Amino acid sequence: MKRAPLHGVMAEFDNPTALVVAITKARAAGYRVMDAYSPFPIEEVSEALHIHDRVLPALVFLGGLAGCIGGFALATWTSVIDYPINVGGRPLFSWPSFLPVTFETTVLVAAATCVLGLLALNGLPMPYHPVFNVPQFALATREKFFLCIEATDPRFDREETRRFLETLEPLSVAEVED
Repeated sequence: MKRAPLHGVMAEFDNPTALVVAITKARAAGYRVMDAYSPFPIEEVSEALHIHDRVLPALVFLGGLAGCIGGFALATWTSVIDYPINVGGRPLFSWPSFLPVTFETTVLVAAATCVLGLLALNGLPMPYHPVFNVPQFALATREKFFLCIEATDPRFDREETRRFLETLEPLSVAEVED
């Protein structure tokens, strides 16, 4: 009998402290590809998982920069090249009047980049995830905390990882099938 493809092995804990301790011990044991699930945000979990994402701020900055350059270029193009109107002998390239448009396009493009970048980096929308196959995982939205060591981890071995998670004194350990 062939086993189903495995996403990982998941352990269930009853409090956030046990989850953070489990993550710390898993990292010390050499596991790197893992994820934690909890009913509310826990700052220590992000630190224990070493989630330091610097991609989104860079994307937002680049989006804002593109909006700034694009807005200024649009105002310059329309006022100087495409439709020049000399009103009262003023210069065609009057950059102070371009600042409101430049500011607004900077904010607009940076905000749009932030939203789209956030969705893309989180892999959303994701209507299905393999952890939904574990019956106990329904409690993740209410009262339980879960640590899943994924099968893509270089150190992952089905039986060894299961034994390791059982040493962390979880409420239960389950295999997560793809």
